[in-house]
Parts: sequence; C-alpha cells; structure tokens
Amino acid sequence: MTSSQPSFPTTPTSSPAPHHRSDASSGVSSDRSTAASALGHPLAGHSLKVGYEERLVLDGVDIAVAPGKLTVLLGPNGSGKSTLLKTLARTLKPQGGQVLLDGQDIHRRSTREVAQHLGLLPQGPTAPEGLSVRQLVAMGRFPHQRLWQRDARGDAEVVKQAMAYTRVTEFAERHVDTLSGGQRQRCWIAMVLAQQTDLILLDEPTTFLDLKVQVDLLELLSGLAHDQGRTLLLVLHDLNLAAAYADELVMMRDGRILTSGAPREVFTADNLKRVFDLDAHVMVDPESGKPLCVPLLGRRESQTAQQGPTAESSSTHTQARHPSTMSGPRP
Repeated sequence: MTSSQPSFPTTPTSSPAPHHRSDASSGVSSDRSTAASALGHPLAGHSLKVGYEERLVLDGVDIAVAPGKLTVLLGPNGSGKSTLLKTLARTLKPQGGQVLLDGQDIHRRSTREVAQHLGLLPQGPTAPEGLSVRQLVAMGRFPHQRLWQRDARGDAEVVKQAMAYTRVTEFAERHVDTLSGGQRQRCWIAMVLAQQTDLILLDEPTTFLDLKVQVDLLELLSGLAHDQGRTLLLVLHDLNLAAAYADELVMMRDGRILTSGAPREVFTADNLKRVFDLDAHVMVDPESGKPLCVPLLGRRESQTAQQGPTAESSSTHTQARHPSTMSGPRP
C-alpha cells in the first residue's frame, strides 16, 4: 500500500467462517446464547423477522458476517437482500429476533455509537445540490465530532486519505452532481471510509454502472477487505462479478437464506436453479480459478433447434437453392 492511501484500523485476518440458519425453529432462545453464537463476528442477525405493514419479508433469518472478508448477498428481486442489509444496518427494526453489533444489541446503542462502528452506503444516494466532493467526504467525520471537541487537522487528514484511496482527489473542489456515475460512487465510498469503521455495508453499489466501472469499484472494495482487514457486506445482482470478488456468498430466496459459503462451494448449477430458477452451465475460469456461469438457451429456442426448420423456412431454403422455382422471368 502506498503512503497516499489511508491507514485505517484493521480487523484480524484470521476468523471463523460465516454461518447462517434459515430455519426459524432453530433460533437462539436467550440473549446469552445469542451473544455466544456471535463471538468472532462483528455483525450478526438471529431469528430475524422483518416486514412492511402486513407483508413479512424475512422469516426467521440467521446470519453472521465473517470479519475481514467481502461477503455478498445474492438472490432474485424480492428475495429480501436489501431488507436484510437494512435490518443489519439498523435502518429497519425487526419485528422479531435480534441484531448484534460487536456482541451487543444494535438497537440498544445510540445512533452516533453505531455510526462509529458501522458505515452504510444505501442504494442511489443523492448529495445536496452544490455540495463539493471534499464537503461530501467530510460528512463521514460527523460521528466522531463533538460541539466542544473537534480535531480539524485530524479530520482533514482522514478526508484527504479517503479521497486518495478512492482516487477522487482531483475532483475535491468540484460539485458532486457534475460527476459521472462511477465518479460519484467513488466519492460516496470515500465518505464511508472517512467514518473509519471496520464494518461497511453497501446496497447495490454497482447498479447502473458500466462493466469496467463496476470492476474498478469491486477491485477497490476487495482491497479494503484483503489489504486493510475491513469487513464488507454487499448486495449485488451480477452473478459472475459476485462469484469473482466475494469471499463468501449468501444466497437468498423468498425471505430465507438457502445456502452460503465460498463461491467454489455454493456457486453451482443446482443452486442457481434452486435460488434463481436459472438453467446455466457453471465453469471455472482457467486464469482466476473463480466459478462463472453461462445461461443455457431458453426452452423455446432449444425446442426450435431440436424440431428443425419449419415448413415455411424449408420452402424458403429450397427456393434459395433452386432459382428455377422463384417467380419472375427465366433467363
């Protein structure tokens, strides 16, 4: 790491693998056993039941996020990915169950205290009109500031390092709303980095971005986990990018976690069918060793290919081979 990159606190790199239980009947029965099961995990949810009005979205979900790794939530639309992330981030309060941040109930801690330990980048954030990049990134320092106690020089140094790490220093004095989508997203990530939290949650950070920009962002986020020991939890939609960059995949459907683990273990054709109802080949990239999927042809196309050419296409094909059958004067 170069000297221009921020030297933020890191979490231990050796850690137990993440675990989950999607069966509500196996939920933890006491605060003591819940805390014990979360040992070694900076963020955990137990027997989570979450919904909107009368609709239950999460039904008895258990998850523990492994420290120092990049974990990705995957699932079809409406599977509960974003709801789970918002619940873990304290944006939503569960109707049942418990979220533990560093072993303590997250809803018994103040908003400022939570923000000193957990950074959140929601979907499609928008900055006030006329706000400069430097001002946006500096907002990440708010949880650490007091009216009677401020470290202006220290805050400025953290902001400088965050902008350098995310490569937005050249935009420092520009208005955020004048930047491209990828540039803006890097600015928002810089703001989260300025919070100096070891735990970072991001909800669909690559949505609506070009593929190259998505790859650049995931390289940046991967470096936070692997070079700095940060703990990251992301919601992504691109299956192959998720398999390429995740240390752990958590695959959801219908408000439950169906499976989780390392991509090479859970990114299989059977699981893609079970979670996404997707027929696909799964192969290993010979260069990276990461799994990737290639969707199969749809049933309609496959049936058409098996049945052969239709009568109309055969007639057209015959005419193409025998010009004498075509209308018009013969030579």
